[in-house]
Amino acid sequence: MANLKVTFTITEFCLHTGVTEEELTEIVGLGVIEPRNPATEEWIFDDRALITFHRAQQLHHELALDWPGIAVTLTLLEEIEQLRKENSQLHQRLARFVTRP
Repeated sequence: MANLKVTFTITEFCLHTGVTEEELTEIVGLGVIEPRNPATEEWIFDDRALITFHRAQQLHHELALDWPGIAVTLTLLEEIEQLRKENSQLHQRLARFVTRP
C-alpha cells in the first residue's frame, strides 16, 4: 500500500484555511505549525500542519485565545500527552513486578 502525502503551498494553505499570508507567517513564527522545510523560501505544509492548524483554530474560537496563547496551549497539551504516554508505559512496567492477591 502506498503512502499518500498531501502538501500545500502557502497560497493553497491560506485558501484552504481562510488565514492571510501575514497570519500564517505569525503562526509559523510562533511555532504553532511548521513547514516541511522552514529554511526554504517557498514553504510547503503537510497534512499534519493542517490538522494542527485546525486544532489551533478551534482553540482560537472556543477560548478566544490569541496566537501566542494558542502556541503555549498547544505546547502544554503536547507535553501532557507525552507525560500520559510515559506514565502508561511506566504503569505497564511496574505491573510486571507487582503481585496481585
